[in-house]
Amino acid sequence: MVESELSVLVRQCLQRRIPDLETLETEVSIWESDRNQNKVCVDWRFRTEDARVKLSKIYPTPQN
Repeated sequence: MVESELSVLVRQCLQRRIPDLETLETEVSIWESDRNQNKVCVDWRFRTEDARVKLSKIYPTPQN
């Protein structure tokens, strides 16, 4: 989920050179507030079991 949000942030906010840290922090804060106010959430389109099969090399099965 974090990777997805970072991808959205980069596409919507950071596709250009940011002149300084203060501007970056301000723009990310505005973007974050907007996402939170609009209650943006992830719409998962697969089950956990399916994801574990598809992504088995990246995310190992939890050990009992």
